[in-house]
Amino acid sequence: MKAFWTIVRRDLTGYFLSPVFYALGTVFLLLTGLLFFSNLLVYTEISFSIMQNPYFSQMLNLSADFIRPLAAQFAVIFLFIIPALTMRSFAEERRSGTLELMLTYPVSDTQVILAKFCSSFLTMCLILTMTLVYPVLLFTWGTPEIAPIASAYVGLMCMAAQFIAIGIFASSVTDNQIVSALVAFGLNLVFWMIGWASPSSHGTIHDLMRFLSIIEHYEPMIKGILKITDLLYFLSVSCFFLFLTGQVLESKKWRG
Repeated sequence: MKAFWTIVRRDLTGYFLSPVFYALGTVFLLLTGLLFFSNLLVYTEISFSIMQNPYFSQMLNLSADFIRPLAAQFAVIFLFIIPALTMRSFAEERRSGTLELMLTYPVSDTQVILAKFCSSFLTMCLILTMTLVYPVLLFTWGTPEIAPIASAYVGLMCMAAQFIAIGIFASSVTDNQIVSALVAFGLNLVFWMIGWASPSSHGTIHDLMRFLSIIEHYEPMIKGILKITDLLYFLSVSCFFLFLTGQVLESKKWRG
């Protein structure tokens, strides 16, 4: 475990000393802040316009009409931000020649992979934590439901975990950071869009596409619904790509 935490600390230090972390954090906060206030402005205008009609005012719901769309928009930003965060996980190690040196240490491939995953996940959680100011503002101005906000953040962390695992796998197959980011983005997009093709399919193929669709499992979470099956989906896909990363590293040992 000592070697595991040594790698985690080293990677976290590398993130915090890199301008990429601050650039990604700034872009993420700027985009989420813009989305928050633009959505809030639209919601406020709609609220004022229907305030005089009791029937329509009862149909307006903060969770369904504001929090849910905002959480969906946050997830779209993850598609672009996380591949840029994970692109240097193994690609930079391979390019600089430190990966071979690291794998000679008394530490298993599994520990190295999990340490890379843990450091990236903690970094992304730190960036996501900065957005907690938005729920604080909502509770200051109104009385939103806690459950949809909490489950939306759980969903965002689950999605981040899956995208990070995919990004680490993409970084393990190349020593070029740009190629790593593009491969990760492409794989993430496949999981994002695969559910769109499910209506045109039937039977087992239809069920498989819906199961693999990340949107199918994320949407209940932003509605305030946490299901074991959805959590298991994110866990299983993340573990699968971390397993593939281990196979890539093992094959490089045999070839190297």
